[in-house]
Amino acid sequence: MNKHIKGNTFRGLARIAVAGLTLALAVPATSAVAVAPAATPPGLSCDTGKHAIDDYTGYALCRNNGSVTQTFWVHLVCGWSPDVDGEHVTLSPGQSGQSTAHCAGIGTGIGEIHVRP
Repeated sequence: MNKHIKGNTFRGLARIAVAGLTLALAVPATSAVAVAPAATPPGLSCDTGKHAIDDYTGYALCRNNGSVTQTFWVHLVCGWSPDVDGEHVTLSPGQSGQSTAHCAGIGTGIGEIHVRP
């Protein structure tokens, strides 16, 4: 086989491999940007979100609309870093409270925010 053809084939395959790897790495990074809506336990009404100036800090601000005391906490899915839970907050009927958590500084930041009972 001609050396010229062999070299061009190798370079072409290398370009395809690099493009495929770039695409594979880009998909998880872009999917981790969107924050999925939180599932709210019955009896609680909650707002969740990221801190205004810190994409690695998330919160759940909840109000107990039920007739029994409830405990909740925020759970953050942190992309490439380990997931984290916020402090447990216990609310009597009619009370409001907030649980906050912080993803590690490495990785992609918050991918999802959940409220756990």
